[in-house]
Amino acid sequence: MPEQKQPEVQGFTRPTPPEDAVISQTDAIKAMTHPLRIRLLGLFRPGVELTATQCAERTGESVASCSFHLRQLEKYGHVERAEAHGKERPWRAVSRGFSVRPDIADPEAWPAAQAFGSMFVAEQFAALQRWLADAGRDDPAWVYASTQTAQEFWATRDELDDLSRRLEEITAPFRGRAVDPGKRPDGARRAHLFGAVWAEIPEPEDEDA
Repeated sequence: MPEQKQPEVQGFTRPTPPEDAVISQTDAIKAMTHPLRIRLLGLFRPGVELTATQCAERTGESVASCSFHLRQLEKYGHVERAEAHGKERPWRAVSRGFSVRPDIADPEAWPAAQAFGSMFVAEQFAALQRWLADAGRDDPAWVYASTQTAQEFWATRDELDDLSRRLEEITAPFRGRAVDPGKRPDGARRAHLFGAVWAEIPEPEDEDA
């Protein structure tokens, strides 16, 4: 069922949270492996605080469901309670973002990270599919400004690691615009970047060659 478009809701603001958190423990990874929790985490852009009611308005889910999943995210250190504003009790992100790096010493961490990765890719793909289904009604200039691309190349592990880090930083010039509308150029829209970098696992005969 297509996601319902929800009206924008003004949230509370606070200073930008700390840098990206590295999520390594199995329980913390599993806590994020749920489509709604990923969507909730995506709402808490740097400096934004939201109540469960505001989260429900933005996701189309019930307040009770958002409250439950926010408490689960809090339990594993992904979000926290912000300062109350009158009767409002907003939430906020603990860090600016996160990176999943499973603990190699924990045999359960790898399967947890694989499950999270599969769900995360599926959610991003679904968002792209929704855009593609709706792109025909947009200004062609905006459609032509977007891209989907696939490249194939040979690289060492260090080169691949460097490419991954540079991909993560490619949107650095745009940081701060989510919190401060005054930093957005006229005509700017909320945009999305989803990229993946990986190396094929060699077959046994390749390793022996």
